[in-house]
Amino acid sequence: MTDMRAFRDAVTGWAAGGPGGPAGELAARLGVRTAVLLEGPSDLAAVETLAARQGRDLAAEGVCVTSMGGAMSVGRYAGLLGSPGLGLRLAGLCDEGELGYYDRAFESARAPRHGFFVCVADLEEELIRALGVASVEEILRAEGDFVAWQIFGRQPAQQGRLPERQLRRFLGTKKGRKIRYGRLLVEALDAERVPAPLRDLLASL
Repeated sequence: MTDMRAFRDAVTGWAAGGPGGPAGELAARLGVRTAVLLEGPSDLAAVETLAARQGRDLAAEGVCVTSMGGAMSVGRYAGLLGSPGLGLRLAGLCDEGELGYYDRAFESARAPRHGFFVCVADLEEELIRALGVASVEEILRAEGDFVAWQIFGRQPAQQGRLPERQLRRFLGTKKGRKIRYGRLLVEALDAERVPAPLRDLLASL
């Protein structure tokens, strides 16, 4: 896993304008065959948590799961890691509202998009819907965030919003919270209630 983290770091540096040599050397040495492109670290936490629950070691399988830092970076990552670059198979999650970025990126990279699975709003919304508001609130209570959640829900800007939308917004109001709950919400899921995009992504790898 440490070596795969090194590859992930090398790819991040490459995408930021650094040299591609270290990423290429590590990909060859580690036998990387698939790159899972995710928008942010909370999605990465969710994918890695579900893989662990299923008893899978993605790194040992030659799968690198990486956070791109936003949907608009997909073109850069697809070009570096797909057919024009390292020639890896590409997979991942994307949000319905950002399909345009992905379609253009994969057309440019001459890569199929069938390995990408679409969340309606985003992965947090999928997880909240799968668990239900009451179950998510129990997790918030166990984590000591329930009072903050209640205060948040009383804010004028939240009045009239569905609880599911309020929860999704709440998870993004504090640095690191989305990452932590990306893991916690997946851990709380019954196996048969894993959201389809996340379930199908893992099954495809």
